[in-house]
Amino acid sequence: MKIAFFDTKSYWKEFFTPVVAKFGYEITFFNERLTPATAHLAAGHDATCSFVNDEVSAEAVRTLHSLGIKLILLRCAGFDSVDLAVAKECGIPVLRVPAYSPESVAEQGAALLMAINRKTHLAYERSTKFNFNIAGLDGVALVGRTAGVIGTGKIGQCMINILKGFGMNIVAYDAFPNPNLGLEYVELDELYARSDVISIHCPLMPQTFHMLNAEAFGKMKDGVLLVNVARGGLVDSEALMDAIDAGKVRGAGMDVCEVEHDYFFEDCSEAENKDATLSRMLASDKIVISGHLAFLTEEALTAMADVSCNNAKAFLAGEELVNEVK
Repeated sequence: MKIAFFDTKSYWKEFFTPVVAKFGYEITFFNERLTPATAHLAAGHDATCSFVNDEVSAEAVRTLHSLGIKLILLRCAGFDSVDLAVAKECGIPVLRVPAYSPESVAEQGAALLMAINRKTHLAYERSTKFNFNIAGLDGVALVGRTAGVIGTGKIGQCMINILKGFGMNIVAYDAFPNPNLGLEYVELDELYARSDVISIHCPLMPQTFHMLNAEAFGKMKDGVLLVNVARGGLVDSEALMDAIDAGKVRGAGMDVCEVEHDYFFEDCSEAENKDATLSRMLASDKIVISGHLAFLTEEALTAMADVSCNNAKAFLAGEELVNEVK
């Protein structure tokens, strides 16, 4: 198995190289993202391995097919970067990593929640300037308050465990409620109305795009805290900023952003014509954006490498592809 690995960063090389060697695969690391313009780099390989911000569009998939690519590996849970219909048309399975240390992602969500609530980022900024005035850095005690968790899959469940550890009451929404979790499932409108904290853990699909929009924010409590470690497109960024400015949202901790494709994972400090909405978000002291690093733990990176290689192994052996996206 020869794997063309796209959007390479130092951490990917560090964790994938030993695992790939253990499986006996050959791997070529490309710095470029997988796009229609770079798909030709996969020539001479059997599979590609891409991440969340690659663009495996219909054109890219057809190019990969013409090059003899037999398998598309996603080293992530999200699969909205791939044109699945065209991949199926071309007979190329798309295999993902549905769960890679969900605890790591949830823990980052908790870190963001604590940052926006207790204004850790502002306290740090002041202290680096020898300013220890704490006026304006007040937060709220989470114990006894209500957290609304949207999406109760593996990451959502981990987040619920953390929030329960804070002594919070939990209400949940999921399109497919899990009766075995013993949760109080409610409709979204009720979740919005009751929650002091809202944490999002659902996939990005046409049905969930901008699910948190102006209408949704209008149904929430004043002073709600928002956490998003799922997908940027779930939140309408302009509507969020309006809700922040109006005092509806007290603070937002975002590991993701709907315009991250053009910026995240790169040093864009010298970029010209920066996105106006993202600039507006970054200028707000009520928003913390961590740049899509919730996965960046030793445990998660190791799991991503191991599951990706086992996905390739199952394909080669003709076994059931349990992680195939259909």
